[in-house]
Amino acid sequence: MTTTTSTNPAVQAIINGTAPPQARLAAASGLLPLPQADLLEVLVALRNSEDLEIAQAAASTLESQDPADLLSAAKDSGTAAEVLAFFASAPVSRDVHEAVVQNSNTPDAALTLLAASTTESSLLELIAVNQQRLVRAPEIIDAILENAARSTEAERRARETRREFFEKERGARQIAQELRARGQTAAAEFFETAELTTATGELSLDDAWLIAEHIEVSDADLDDSWLPAERFEELITENAAEHAAAVQRVIESESLELGTIAPERISLIRRIMYMNVRDRMKLATKGDREARSILIRDPNKIVASAVINNPRITDQEAEGIAAMRTVADEVLRLMALNRGWARSYPIIHNLVRNPRTPIPTCLNILPRIRTKDLLHLSQNRNVSEAVRRQAHRLSQTRSGE
Repeated sequence: MTTTTSTNPAVQAIINGTAPPQARLAAASGLLPLPQADLLEVLVALRNSEDLEIAQAAASTLESQDPADLLSAAKDSGTAAEVLAFFASAPVSRDVHEAVVQNSNTPDAALTLLAASTTESSLLELIAVNQQRLVRAPEIIDAILENAARSTEAERRARETRREFFEKERGARQIAQELRARGQTAAAEFFETAELTTATGELSLDDAWLIAEHIEVSDADLDDSWLPAERFEELITENAAEHAAAVQRVIESESLELGTIAPERISLIRRIMYMNVRDRMKLATKGDREARSILIRDPNKIVASAVINNPRITDQEAEGIAAMRTVADEVLRLMALNRGWARSYPIIHNLVRNPRTPIPTCLNILPRIRTKDLLHLSQNRNVSEAVRRQAHRLSQTRSGE
């Protein structure tokens, strides 16, 4: 039995085929006193009747309908879905087609056909604007992109929706599934929520697989309490020029610290630093030592700070970071606040000798520095005068001078 929108028993009987043939013919000819909405639902249904006379009568009556009545029905969300689908495929006015596109009750399949057949570029733009519908029915995206009449704007919106909700999501999901199958749980967890975007577009699958090899920390081992919600505003979107500058800064920093850098290392730096800032922050907390050694030099302080909150970072790594003169002062300040590292003399000794460490942080550390090292520090021209003076005072006090 055919489903009808109308609650009128007569309309239901006509559409379902239980009414007498004479009544169905009368309805198809527009001779029954029916409300406009009921009449349109009847006519659309009867135009497909197996009785040729009834089908022809219904088609003829539909063609004779007042355009204003058709437009009113196309705008009404209570209009039967079958009627709206008919409007989408019928040679009606552009206004009716526009109303059908904007009517939430129009079936997705009908809009797919309209997107494939219309020659109105502005209509395709209107269809492409409804991202929610495109996500629900991705076949509409295909129809827009395959229609030669599409405008640049319609194509842009359709491609953006496909990329944002399907290609990127599918790529991340497929990578995550494969990583889980290989037993790489930590990397799978990363890609299940990764944005996979870069300064130049999407992260390539090759780059994603390479980065996956540098992830070793699972979600269960993470403690993200170090990052208050209000600091997420610092995870800003970066443009291509900013990414390029960040890459160059990391390369130059490594060159100053380590000397010559191998081409393979430069390639990895580029791949990591061209990831968006949120994914870099996640990699900083979940990545292995090689990833950490790159991201500790990230110009974004949130990303660099995430490295020292990576649960796999060792005291040996921390000692090396504390001596770096290319790392952000905020990172050095946070390191001094770490209780575990504060008990490591090599780490606090490197911090107080590092000219990048904030002066207040150095002054707080000085009382824990050994006397002979205080004396050397008081003569160290690489640190600030305030630190040298305080080191001198402390060394004199301890020696009784």
